[in-house]
Amino acid sequence: MLLAAATPLAFIMSTTSGFAQDATTTPDATAATTAPLPVQTADKASADSPAQDIVVTGSRFRRTDTETPSPVTVLTTENLTRAGITNINDAVRSISADGAGSISTGFQNGFSAGGAAVSLRGLGVSSTLVLIDGLRSTNFPLNDDGHNAYVDLNSIPFSAVERIEVLKDGASATYGADAIGGVVNVIMKKQFVGVAGTAEGGVSEHGDGSRYRANLTAGFGDYASTGWNFYVNGEYQRDSAIAAKDRAFPFNTLDLSSIGGLDGNAADSSLTTATVNAVVRRTTQTDPNNPFAGGTVATGQYQTLNLSNCAGGTYTVAGAAGGTGCRHDNTYEFAQIQPKQERYNVSGRLSVRLSDNIEGYVTGSYSNSRVDIARAPASIRQTQPYGAAPSLASSNPGIVLPVYVCSSGLNCATATDRRVNPNNPFAMAGELTSAARIYYLFGDIPVGTSRTNEVIRGAAGLHGDFGDGWNWQVDAVGAKDNLNITSFGVINIAGLKQAINTGAYNFMDPSQNSAATRALVSPTYTVGSHTSMVSLDGSISKALFQLPGGPLQLAVGGQVRHEVEENNSLNANLDRYANTSAAFGKHTVSAAYFEISAPVLTQLEINASGRYDHYSEGFGRFSPKVGAKFTPIKELAIRGTYSQGFRAPTFAENNPLSSFAGFVTYTPPTSFQLAHGGLINPPANSGLTPNTNPYAQSYSLGSGFSGNPDLKPEKSRSFTAGTVVQPLPWLSFTVDYYNIKKSDVIVTGPNAGAARAAYYAGQPLPTGYTVSAVDAIDPLFPTAIPRVLIINAPYVNAASVKTEGLDFGLNANIPLTDDIRFVSRADVTRVLKYNQDNGDGVIQKFAGTLGPYELSSGAGTPKWRGNWQNTLEFGALSISATTYYVSKIKAVAADEGTPLTCSDDPDLDGNLYATGTKFCNVKRFIYADLNVAVAVNDKFSFNFNVGNFTNEKAPIAPASYSGTNYLPTWHYAGVIGRTFRAGANFTF
Repeated sequence: MLLAAATPLAFIMSTTSGFAQDATTTPDATAATTAPLPVQTADKASADSPAQDIVVTGSRFRRTDTETPSPVTVLTTENLTRAGITNINDAVRSISADGAGSISTGFQNGFSAGGAAVSLRGLGVSSTLVLIDGLRSTNFPLNDDGHNAYVDLNSIPFSAVERIEVLKDGASATYGADAIGGVVNVIMKKQFVGVAGTAEGGVSEHGDGSRYRANLTAGFGDYASTGWNFYVNGEYQRDSAIAAKDRAFPFNTLDLSSIGGLDGNAADSSLTTATVNAVVRRTTQTDPNNPFAGGTVATGQYQTLNLSNCAGGTYTVAGAAGGTGCRHDNTYEFAQIQPKQERYNVSGRLSVRLSDNIEGYVTGSYSNSRVDIARAPASIRQTQPYGAAPSLASSNPGIVLPVYVCSSGLNCATATDRRVNPNNPFAMAGELTSAARIYYLFGDIPVGTSRTNEVIRGAAGLHGDFGDGWNWQVDAVGAKDNLNITSFGVINIAGLKQAINTGAYNFMDPSQNSAATRALVSPTYTVGSHTSMVSLDGSISKALFQLPGGPLQLAVGGQVRHEVEENNSLNANLDRYANTSAAFGKHTVSAAYFEISAPVLTQLEINASGRYDHYSEGFGRFSPKVGAKFTPIKELAIRGTYSQGFRAPTFAENNPLSSFAGFVTYTPPTSFQLAHGGLINPPANSGLTPNTNPYAQSYSLGSGFSGNPDLKPEKSRSFTAGTVVQPLPWLSFTVDYYNIKKSDVIVTGPNAGAARAAYYAGQPLPTGYTVSAVDAIDPLFPTAIPRVLIINAPYVNAASVKTEGLDFGLNANIPLTDDIRFVSRADVTRVLKYNQDNGDGVIQKFAGTLGPYELSSGAGTPKWRGNWQNTLEFGALSISATTYYVSKIKAVAADEGTPLTCSDDPDLDGNLYATGTKFCNVKRFIYADLNVAVAVNDKFSFNFNVGNFTNEKAPIAPASYSGTNYLPTWHYAGVIGRTFRAGANFTF
């Protein structure tokens, strides 16, 4: 049913690719979630191969059975690479349990742009814990949505990974804070002997989006015979940028009028929409020294300063307040689909057997990731930086060009070197009242950021045994994340004023501006931020006595760690039109924990654990967990867990020195639309003409927040119940139910909707909410209420979230002949419920919608997400395909509702895209990747990958603010289109 519409070829041949991870341990062995079989590491290992002693994520004990009471997915890099997965970001985020709030590098408009993170169960990146070899790493310095902390997946080397284990239930009892939605544990190679490497290159069928990658690993020392091993690994990957104009409609424009949608591009019809061709209108200036002191009333027609340079032609607006402008589509001209990315990693490990009873290791890594993000040119009309005085706004009532300019830029009306402003067509000698209100994008000054993130991490440990079965382990880890953001194209307030008052900037012909003038208006600057973490962990365990099913084991331990964050504002002096988000803090966390494993019977295993964490801020939390697995017959296992967990407030949330301003796309209410020219979307058959005034259209509405030291930790309780069935040696499947509830959820302005409605209704805002900034008046309706731009709102423990669903997994590993093997697996998640209660008695239901819309990229919560993959092996040849599926999403969001109704369906009230009955839903998306691998011999092999080989097109999502009419989290492949890659692998 789920994948019935998939490409037939994908059903015949599906591989070990991205989505399959949840159900893939290896190409032939069953994943930890799918059957009680031992994990294998080679494609042709049989199901009855000898098992290995391993420590499964979520437990402190070594075991041969990978099927613990908790649902754990094991992913091997061999499968992922063969399927075309080349980095940890793509590997982890393609798990079907990854949900709302997941961050891709392709989401370039977020606070945390440049980073990548996973959001298990859709509970947000700060509720998913990422570990490396069971140990923490430091967080990315930029907080998601301004306040959520996470480990950047881009910083983890891919080619040095042995496997990835994903624990899909709560694990605070083992690991402490943040493990509410689950745990991703990246297991690095322990030993390696020889030399191995990969070189690969590829490109999209459009000739862009090239990807080049290479890695090399060299190791020495046979650990079994010599007692030591050392290896070093290096890798490099480079992805080129993709511009929106290089993709077809509708992913290169906001104008959907040709297919019955809104014309979201006002740059070809509205003279007040800024473009790279400056437009002016006559007004007054109350302070000749201050171009921000323009008059509130403008008169006469608009005038374009350079109509001879209109590459897209012109348009004319009739009337006394009309004029002629140059046609533009700012999205087409400047938007970017994929940023340029370049990353390299170097890592190594030394393993040493110190004695018969003691082993040790030292490991280190250096990661460098650079992401170049390009954006549309900066507008000359800007609201003041968050926290700055309203007098620094160039938009209210609007920046103007004065009558006179002079070399000093001060008192030009009386300066000896004064001259009539050549940029102001209304200026006349001898009068001071004819200023020119200007609308303009600085097209000659590129805008964007280069974000370089380097992570330095080291770990060392000892483990051994003594006496009568006592086992001990000590691990120390330290990591530092240094992030440098170089910004260009950001307007400096003082420089802008000087360039205007001196006449240095040429608005008539910007191509004539000198580099010095551009640097005056927009100097390039770099801001550094960092996080760090050091941790010491020790544990001791022992088998106490024998039970009918095996030994009862006890483990106890403790941990102490120190964490620091310094996320410096990109605009600390409030002297630029730039983001002012910042976060600061440090704390020490001490913890003690225990775990008991009790095989009560041969058929029954019970596991119990608990952990107490104390934070130097003054709060503590105990987290218990209990699980059981019952195996009445070898073909059937029944398992379940119950746990309590917590998420500590981040430094951005609880430190008063931290602050940020967030923005969402907001459609003004009906009363506002009527006051500014009529309804955007009049009722059908009303005979009314839709309002095209850009001032009444959807716009970016901000909220300002600062840290609240009185916040409590978020709490959670979760339980899982499932079954593992293996009716045949080559076939297994699983079903697991999960149910998670978070309480005391930290939310940013839970009554934001009510505050916005109160402003537009002229009513007092809710307690704790204040208006920070309003927009300039509407030049077409100057007496109507202006738009609100920023509303200050508090962080509070106000909400609760409940989510529940089902995970399905299927694995088949069929040796058809001695030389032919067929491997098939499916991995599917069904979200049954995702509800949020902000404490106001209204339950916000997100499952199957674009909610939670204000969580990261606003990608929503599809009810179904999954994959089906199959591999057919003919000796040295392997042909694989993976089919990916995301279900239909309703274009509504309960946390961002509007008074608009999409259809008669009450569940579609509050449609985020106002077009009557069109675009009520984002359609389901299904596509497939094809992979071919050829082994020349045991030392050389080649692989060929075709991504989205049927070239499926992404469904249209006009309400998206993270992509141009698409959702990057789910539909990225449908915008990039068909891709091709080829590579070679060697080992000797």
